[in-house]
Amino acid sequence: MPKVLTQSQIQEYQETGFLSPIDVMSEHEALQYKERLEEAEANHPEHIHAENRNNAHLSFVFLDELAHHPVVLDVVEDLLGVDFTLWASVLFIKEPSSSSYVSWHQDATYMGMNKNTFLTPWIALSPSNLETGCMSMIPGSHHNHIVDHEDTFAEDNILTRGQRVNNVDESQAVHLILKPGQMSVHHCEVVHGSQPNKSSQRRIGFALQSYMQHDVRQTIGQNQWMHCRGEKRRDDDLVELRRPRYDLDPLSMSDREAASKNYADILYNGAKQRRLY
Repeated sequence: MPKVLTQSQIQEYQETGFLSPIDVMSEHEALQYKERLEEAEANHPEHIHAENRNNAHLSFVFLDELAHHPVVLDVVEDLLGVDFTLWASVLFIKEPSSSSYVSWHQDATYMGMNKNTFLTPWIALSPSNLETGCMSMIPGSHHNHIVDHEDTFAEDNILTRGQRVNNVDESQAVHLILKPGQMSVHHCEVVHGSQPNKSSQRRIGFALQSYMQHDVRQTIGQNQWMHCRGEKRRDDDLVELRRPRYDLDPLSMSDREAASKNYADILYNGAKQRRLY
């Protein structure tokens, strides 16, 4: 029996590769998280900025809370089953009137997993719409599995390699409009992207990339995971990531340093160049 989603929503996810919108918390609660994020940016700029945006849930308790929010985990359980772990997280922040964008791509392309069955929740902490540069999805594109990508390293492209899928039929795109406190969930092989933020406010999204079942393993880097729900993984080479007990907990901070290096080594594996994020 699903905990949050209906059977029709589960079927929709399986058919289209995404679900949106899903209510996680009130708009007031989401804006409180936004305030905590901006306080962290102001007080600890060396630990959370545009080039240090990965795995911040290992540094700050409020982001760890979002990664373990019961509604988020219930939705993941409805789609993946009771046993799963979290691999990493990314803060996708577009500043007001900026040229930053995300090209059409598939998450799983360079993640180096043995199975592409995982998913990513994307939590909005500010309005995400056509003006602010919301995500857009190509329905059903995950059924094609991984397609060819071109590495562009384009300056305004905020993906690691600036990777893109060419010849996308943009007329098929579905725009995921989210209010603060809502999230979308997408399959790791669905083609998606987003346009620049043309508004006068920041567009802030927290991507939990990704929750994975225990039979998904890393094939390039270290097998690093944070336990989230169900039975714990029992991999012989498992490196377990620890939740922060308080902001900038040195134990989880050391885990973040190792995890972010591992993350970058995997995503840039075989790349002709490497950026700072």
